[in-house]
Amino acid sequence: MSLFEQFRLLHPGWRDIVEVLIVSFALYRVLLLIHRTRAMQVLVGLVVLAGAYGLAYLLHFGMIVYLLTLIFSYGAIALLVVFAPELRAALAQIGQSPMSRLLGRMHETEVGDQVAEAVERLSRSGIGAIIAIEREVSLAEYVQSGSEMQAKVSADLLATIFTPYSPLHDGAVIVRGDTIVGAGCILPLSQTALIDRSLGTRHRAALGLSEETDALVVVVSEETAAMTVAVTGRLLRDVSSAQVRDLVAGRPIRDVISSAVDSGGGGGGRPGSAGGGGAGLAISS
Repeated sequence: MSLFEQFRLLHPGWRDIVEVLIVSFALYRVLLLIHRTRAMQVLVGLVVLAGAYGLAYLLHFGMIVYLLTLIFSYGAIALLVVFAPELRAALAQIGQSPMSRLLGRMHETEVGDQVAEAVERLSRSGIGAIIAIEREVSLAEYVQSGSEMQAKVSADLLATIFTPYSPLHDGAVIVRGDTIVGAGCILPLSQTALIDRSLGTRHRAALGLSEETDALVVVVSEETAAMTVAVTGRLLRDVSSAQVRDLVAGRPIRDVISSAVDSGGGGGGRPGSAGGGGAGLAISS
């Protein structure tokens, strides 16, 4: 009996259709969660290893099959350790109640207003800054690298922290909810090659944190006064303070980008700087 004839004998019921739809949606959400993260790179690597295993099995390469079997046997435990932050983020997202999401959005809106006002002031003064907004993945390990705080987010406090020669101006501020929990913090530097030489250490640190976690990081360039937002391993450059407010408040990136394109707006830098004028929103990966 051919494969086609075997399929003709199948009589799927409504339960089978529902199961296929549920599994398809679950796979889609998983792929959406790991898109543009290191998890996607590891997934591609696993597919390559699986292909190599299948080829080695067909060609009867016993040693290669044995080694790959060992890798797959212990690899699952290693993946659980490596991707613990991503798993926590996924479980937290599943477990969020509608009420907690509503309250979170209210806090995000207030925080967005304060952060946007602060970066606007800093940009006009040509003062560099980097502000990380914690989301689902905890940034506790990075808070410990700086000075721990418990202060309500305000534009005045943020501007004061990044005042030149102040004790905490040379690191990142970390915001959790509506509270500043750390200042002068050290963030991981991205290993991604940045073609634009105007992007300095702050941008590399912001990109690095956005690659490692789901945090949103706002950067003000000390050289150009331009504002940049790093999220999901991408740099949104030459953003305005209004766009910073929308992104911190949780507005989807695609909506912010489309509104910037529709209005022809952008540049949050001071007039005459690289970030000023009417340039549109630029995206760097």
